[in-house]
Amino acid sequence: MADQSGPVAGQTAGQDRRQNEPGQFDFYVLALSWSPSYCEAAAERRVGRESEGRPDPQCGERPFSFVVHGLWPQYERGFPEYCQVPAPRLNREIVSGMLDLMPSPRLVFNQWDKHGICSGLGARGYFEAVRKARAVVKIPDAYLEPERTLLVTPDEVEEAFVKANPGLDREAVAVACNRNRLTEVRICLTRELGFRACPEVDRRACRRDRLSMPPVRGG
Repeated sequence: MADQSGPVAGQTAGQDRRQNEPGQFDFYVLALSWSPSYCEAAAERRVGRESEGRPDPQCGERPFSFVVHGLWPQYERGFPEYCQVPAPRLNREIVSGMLDLMPSPRLVFNQWDKHGICSGLGARGYFEAVRKARAVVKIPDAYLEPERTLLVTPDEVEEAFVKANPGLDREAVAVACNRNRLTEVRICLTRELGFRACPEVDRRACRRDRLSMPPVRGG
């Protein structure tokens, strides 16, 4: 999965005096990617040219719905990234242990390099935080295993997440899209992994009137 975290908070240069200091940030964004949208877009990019490299395991036979794209440290304005270059290498055991939530080794490596180091946590601590953050959020029933394409509005999706998660309000959740597809739902969390408002993230949310959510593979 390509890392699409840049649009969360726009350009980062000069926005925060703590720029790229590991452990120095204000809150997290948990990015939940709608896997069928990702795989449809990936298939479209391959049309007309031969596929390169190994098949993406996220787009294989196993049906995925929402998967974890990443847990991203954020400033109130902007975000840190690549806080140590090169990043400490990941233990393969850690990578394989995350594939139930983040179904691509490349995704796990990329998220560690770009965002994990900035948390100030070690590798095990960071991916434990990813798992705990994911456990905080309940996916609405309608989005668990849809068997046909859903047509939704960003407001409908946000409201569904709010209803499914006591304590979550609309100021803490944002929908991301590309063209006509829903791509992600982004949930803002405190450093202690409680829900919190995030005006900058919300301001950059998708504003399209109608989006599609392709069905899970096999639907």
